[in-house]
Amino acid sequence: MQPRIDFYTASPNAMKAMLALEAAVSQLPLEQSLIELVKLRASQINGCAFCVDLHSQDALKHGETQRRLFAVSVWRESPCFTPRERAALAWTEALTRLSETHAPDGDYQLLTSQFSPAECVDLSVAISTINSWNRLAVGFRKLPEA
Repeated sequence: MQPRIDFYTASPNAMKAMLALEAAVSQLPLEQSLIELVKLRASQINGCAFCVDLHSQDALKHGETQRRLFAVSVWRESPCFTPRERAALAWTEALTRLSETHAPDGDYQLLTSQFSPAECVDLSVAISTINSWNRLAVGFRKLPEA
């Protein structure tokens, strides 16, 4: 696979907006470990090799275990995740696959059982942001380092 365009140099203003959004997400009062799991799961669903690589590394730097990272793709069958993490992962899948799921009531009820209204919005913004990054990276074939 060959990279297409470097979106950072092609449109610095658009990337400035994306980086500002990412900076805002990093300041949200959600657990960093939870955000990294969400970023990893959305990136797996979207087939974004660059972001899977990046967020696996970031999660390890923030103290995540390899065992849990390996289990993210099969989180429903794994005993490694808390009820709060499960709710976040379910919501991540629902929003990432929105055209298929239409954000089902069951996933929303699970979300609201674990997160406050503000946290629900914060988590949704974080999910939306990683999905935007995935679309840029996959669309323009940004590749991880070999």
